[in-house]
Amino acid sequence: MLSTKQLQDIEKLQKECAAYDYIQLKLNWEMLRNRESDQLDFLHYENDELIAFLGLYPFGSTVEVCGMVKPRERRKGHFSRLFQLGMVSAKENSFKRILLNAPASSTAANAFLAKQGATYGFSEHQMQWQERILEEVDGFTLRQATKADSDMRVRLSMEAFGLTEEDARATESRINGDVDNIMYMIDVNEGTIGNIRIKQENGEAWIYGFAILLEYQGKGIGRIVLQKVVKEQSASGHTVHLEVETKNTHALGLYESIGFIVVHAQDYYIYD
Repeated sequence: MLSTKQLQDIEKLQKECAAYDYIQLKLNWEMLRNRESDQLDFLHYENDELIAFLGLYPFGSTVEVCGMVKPRERRKGHFSRLFQLGMVSAKENSFKRILLNAPASSTAANAFLAKQGATYGFSEHQMQWQERILEEVDGFTLRQATKADSDMRVRLSMEAFGLTEEDARATESRINGDVDNIMYMIDVNEGTIGNIRIKQENGEAWIYGFAILLEYQGKGIGRIVLQKVVKEQSASGHTVHLEVETKNTHALGLYESIGFIVVHAQDYYIYD
């Protein structure tokens, strides 16, 4: 479990690195704030100042890894040491897949990952909605998820995102423990055909886990659901954001068509 001071130090270092490198670091703050293990975060301090940080973020049998080093303390081996400790922890926790995450625009980070023998896997766009008039929509119902929806949510994660049942259930368990999340089920003609998750924090609303059953895809349901959610979140005073894998051209086209634009990109490398 991270202390309040450690969380504050990580946030301070993140802001310094982002400003210096003109990048966006993906640190999964909802997981950092709710840590139950001391084996997933590695911090290097000097004179009570956080110099380097590396975090591991488990998603079932997969673990994502991201870190940073204070600009004036780079090229001194700090991050390499934390990285080795992190990889030992990943092995001890028996993760089956390790994804190393770096901002796409950071040449130094991508060069470091390539040097470790990691191979490029895929990229994600972080998108933000630009205000525009959206049409009124109906034909479906959004309702808050209950425990009775658990199996459907697992099925949606497996169908839409290709997760194994183990990873899908682990993801659902983590989401259920985050009080800032609101999970909605999408009902059409009294049957559940999808879900969408909203996380609100610091004036931002992030859309995650937007999934429609395969047999209902391509019927325009995703568009009208997304329009309603974006309209409601914007009306409540939030800026609206989401993430999408760059090779998912269908989803990318949908998001762009209702007003989302790319503001950042993250590269993911596969580490053996």
